[in-house]
Amino acid sequence: MLSNSDIDALEDILFAEPWGEDALDFFGFHGVVCASVVGPAELSAEEIFRLATGVQAVPDSGVPEAFRRCVEQLASAMAHALDMGQALELPEPEDGDPMNALENWCAGFVDTFLEREEEWLEAASEEETADLLVPMLTLSGLFEDEDFQNVRNSEKLSRQMADAIPDSLTDLYLLFHAPD
Repeated sequence: MLSNSDIDALEDILFAEPWGEDALDFFGFHGVVCASVVGPAELSAEEIFRLATGVQAVPDSGVPEAFRRCVEQLASAMAHALDMGQALELPEPEDGDPMNALENWCAGFVDTFLEREEEWLEAASEEETADLLVPMLTLSGLFEDEDFQNVRNSEKLSRQMADAIPDSLTDLYLLFHAPD
């Protein structure tokens, strides 16, 4: 996983000018990397940078080395945990609002899914994939769907969705990466 100094360096990059206003925080970044790992197609550091910062194209100077290193470390740790049969743990904020952090994480995950939606839905059973994505889609705050709103407005239902995420991630990983 990433050290506190890695996370600080990463957030310095994410919140830098000129994209800082549109960038995801660490939790959103974690969600993007997680979707890259569990999904059917691993994204390059450049694609992850574009999604995490909200820019249309990577700067001419390229992806900062610290960013690339964080992507590689985090992706490697996630894949290793999943390969060892361990559930992924979502990052928890040291202080502040855990549901806000979870919403940011889900938004990063869902943005990454939407970027490659066709691949996700073609690589495995569309219905099974959609079912496994429900917790992330619901808690991302990206959709105005009344059912999603009702779940987000209920502390109990939100907690149930949040608790379902680690199993959904494991199942998605197995769906796309386990041999038949």
